[in-house]
Amino acid sequence: MAIATGTGRLKIFLGYSSGVGKSFRMLDEGRRRRERGQDVVVGAVQPYTVGAAADVLQQLPVIPLLQTGGGQGMDVEAILRRQPEICLVDGLAYDNPPGAARPHRWQDVEYLLTMGISVIASVNLQFIAERQDEVERITGKRAPQSVPERLLLQSDEIEVVDAPPAAEGGRGEDRRRQLTALREIALLQAADVVDRQLENYLAAHGIEAHWGTQERILVCVTPYVPAQAMIESGRRNADRFRGELLVAYVRKRRLPPARQRELDANLERGRAAHAEIVELAGPNFVDAILPFARNRGITQIFLGHSAHRRWWQPWRRSSLDRMISQAEGLDVRVFPH
Repeated sequence: MAIATGTGRLKIFLGYSSGVGKSFRMLDEGRRRRERGQDVVVGAVQPYTVGAAADVLQQLPVIPLLQTGGGQGMDVEAILRRQPEICLVDGLAYDNPPGAARPHRWQDVEYLLTMGISVIASVNLQFIAERQDEVERITGKRAPQSVPERLLLQSDEIEVVDAPPAAEGGRGEDRRRQLTALREIALLQAADVVDRQLENYLAAHGIEAHWGTQERILVCVTPYVPAQAMIESGRRNADRFRGELLVAYVRKRRLPPARQRELDANLERGRAAHAEIVELAGPNFVDAILPFARNRGITQIFLGHSAHRRWWQPWRRSSLDRMISQAEGLDVRVFPH
């Protein structure tokens, strides 16, 4: 199906996890626009809208879903007869029931855009088709429906709903790490949309874009903490900014076999991520890393820090503080373990 090229404008609220409040933000924007005099209707909402979102929903006109023998879907024809300026569409990834004019709700949205109706929609990251492999690696789950990334890339505006999600059973540190990774992917997805808008603007005005290396990311690995999350994050950011990824370690003498295996595993993770592997030497970690970083034009340094450190671990709090205080002009990101 061709990308919609109509006059309707598309705004998408992107959530990185269930419960961050994307439906409320979408409905609340519709309410505010209606108060400013725009003609706004609700074309589709989640089956169970509760709390603040339900309160806002009561203040908006709703086009009821079309009920069929096979289920329910957005009543596109009723929306076209109503001809609002803006239609709010929640649950962008829903499938339409059998026999509908279009198989998927996102295709209904494309059709409304071609008919000159602007749409404000919401979707969660796990439903973006091109991101589903990444999300599954992080969460172990895969959403049954999907929305093509191109719909987001054609949007006129995208907003990441960056709010703490509702508690999900108290799964602790593992869940917090998952949410951190999902949030990062969502922010990078939004940045891709902004990049595409800029490229379109430059092309429309005959301006040639010159893209050089925007970021050089240095992931510092040690024998003491797993570096998988840091390396994956570094790879995502390097790809996003058309940058370089380096993985560095400081050579140490006579590591115990278990620590050597951990270091070797971290370096193998770096190679799998197509990073440049760098061995450094120095009197301590800080004095080895910083001169190299400045010499190579590094822009971001990723560090792992264990809350259960020992006296012999390189990232004692004093070393971490010294790295941050001396890394003037560099972004230092700490990954707790």
